[in-house]
Amino acid sequence: MKKTIFLLSCFMITAGIFAQNRTIPADTMITTNHFVTINGARISYSANNGMQPVWNEKGKVIATLHYTYYKRTGIKDMSLRPLLISFNGGPGSASVWMQIGYTGPRALNIDSEGYPVQPYGIHENPYSVLDVTDILYVNPVNTGYSRMIPEGEDMEKSKLFFGVNADINYLAEWLNTFVTRHDRWLSPKYLIGESYGGIRVSGLAHRLQENQWMYLNGVILVSPAHMNVMFSDQPLAAAVNLPYFTATAWHHGALPEELQKKDLSEILSEAEEFTINELLPALARGAFIEDQQKQHIAEKISYYSGISIKSVLQLNLNIPTSFFWKELLRDKNGKTLGRLDSRYLGTDKTEAGSSPDYNAEMSAWLDAFTPAINHYMREHLNFRTDLKYYMFGPTHPWSWDTGNSNIRENLRQAMARNPRLRVMFQTGYYDGATTYFSSKYMMWQLDPGGRLKDRLSFRGYRSGHMMYLREEDIKTANEDLRTFIREGAPDGRPAKY
Repeated sequence: MKKTIFLLSCFMITAGIFAQNRTIPADTMITTNHFVTINGARISYSANNGMQPVWNEKGKVIATLHYTYYKRTGIKDMSLRPLLISFNGGPGSASVWMQIGYTGPRALNIDSEGYPVQPYGIHENPYSVLDVTDILYVNPVNTGYSRMIPEGEDMEKSKLFFGVNADINYLAEWLNTFVTRHDRWLSPKYLIGESYGGIRVSGLAHRLQENQWMYLNGVILVSPAHMNVMFSDQPLAAAVNLPYFTATAWHHGALPEELQKKDLSEILSEAEEFTINELLPALARGAFIEDQQKQHIAEKISYYSGISIKSVLQLNLNIPTSFFWKELLRDKNGKTLGRLDSRYLGTDKTEAGSSPDYNAEMSAWLDAFTPAINHYMREHLNFRTDLKYYMFGPTHPWSWDTGNSNIRENLRQAMARNPRLRVMFQTGYYDGATTYFSSKYMMWQLDPGGRLKDRLSFRGYRSGHMMYLREEDIKTANEDLRTFIREGAPDGRPAKY
């Protein structure tokens, strides 16, 4: 009996030692030093991995954001050294994707097309842009290790973070503090945002300029989401998807022979011309389109999408992307297509149905990214916590603020008021969520007067949403980014019209 009591007491003492709340310091930083070889050159850099608070108007800490800040060492004049500030999207996604998938000094272990391989892990990224710019990766509230303080389901407090305008407001304040703490006010500054991050950085460009008096040199929109298309009238949203259908069907060999034997760039030009000149006007007529014209449009949609004329007519000329992912290969091999990258294939329980059971590409990506980032944070950057790393965190309900938010106009205003500010779009042709042609459309509509178009550029890649996962494209995309940053370097000329 005494032995039992003794063992029970030991267990209780041990449990008391290890049992604690899973919290994280609101303000902390760990610095490690590393090397990486980029384009044949050996580069030394420091990695600051930490937490920086978010304060309310009364100066009380209400959240803390997790970040990783890579800074090349040995730079004498920091006023000439750019700072690239990186966000992913979701909303609710961590910055992991671009950090170890695209621009950072360490890259994911995957095959040449972006599929997961084991053993998991990371390696040096020989294409990283750290040679030309320092990089800050930011995790908004409830992504990565970022959290509200105290944690909890406080709906009123959530409204301070989980919405288009709220997100932009607090992140602009947070960035002001970061730039001040790390003495980067003199540096050329760039924002890069992927997916919903495109909405985020478009709004931040304006908010930083108007409320923080922080002027940028450039904004990069990677596979950006577009509120103006998402919440537009249906004909526009439907029409801009067709060139994506063409690219994907071409990749899978599902187009007519005369199209399949052409290069992708050639057939995309054809599909884009048809979309603008014929499809959009036809969809605008709705039920009042003439039967002969409807038949003609259905045949052309079928020709450029690989979907049968019968199905196109049954869908009233409007092919939902979810139907396309299920239908394109239904009679060929029964496989479904990925949403964010339609090169990826899935297997459903039944071949029947109007949408896939799951997103094949996301399963593959989470398989590779999740173990890699958890290991990288602890073992390479020495950032240790029992807190879960949120690949996707709880950020819902999310307020889209459709009545008082015009992100495209905000970006235009930021460009108009800052003659130095340039914008580049980077998108993958096989992205079925934020299709590449919707990015082109956004770029065309950003400044209808054309006065800013010489500061707008578009780059397309033969991959999907995360175009950088394909080895050929991570090299090209980073080189495009490197060129964009170099072209915006300080040159002593005044910013004026």
